[in-house]
Amino acid sequence: MSKIVAFENVTLDGVMQAPAYADEDRRGGFEHGGWATPYADEAASRAAASGMAETGGVLLGRVTYEDFAGVWPNQPDNPFGAFLNATPKYVASATLSEPLGWTNSTLLGDDVVGAIARLRSEPGKNLLVLGSGELFRSLLRANLVDEVTLQIHPLVLGSGLRLFGEDDTLARFDLASSSTTSSGVVVATYRQA
Repeated sequence: MSKIVAFENVTLDGVMQAPAYADEDRRGGFEHGGWATPYADEAASRAAASGMAETGGVLLGRVTYEDFAGVWPNQPDNPFGAFLNATPKYVASATLSEPLGWTNSTLLGDDVVGAIARLRSEPGKNLLVLGSGELFRSLLRANLVDEVTLQIHPLVLGSGLRLFGEDDTLARFDLASSSTTSSGVVVATYRQA
């Protein structure tokens, strides 16, 4: 059986929207895009790369997929780009249709949670959720998230899409490891209790 692991960048107030660059995700009039970039350092990069060898597939929501597909296929010399280009990508979307334009990408279909549960039940390496807040929350509600690594950035934005929803989802995790980068980002890994 595979594990579903998530890697997420969040602020102290739980915002996950548009961490990488200014116009990454303007939904809801969000104007703080690129908030994580000033905190990037070698330790944060190592944390982001640490699970690549154990990853057999990447799970992406439509917004994250379209953003990544616009960037990473054009950066094959970047280690993260090479990893994403070579790794199977499973995409949750009600609006996209196959064939998807990015190599090794597969649309999950109407029953996203069921399709991912089937992928998880197969032997193999981990399935990695990157960003994709709506997908992450649906997997958390279905009790399919085995591990979460949060890069918690020392800032409060006050607005933006948050990682954890305001529904009645109950999930318990144990702290597996934690460290702090030179820029004050706490990297915390939690495993399902």
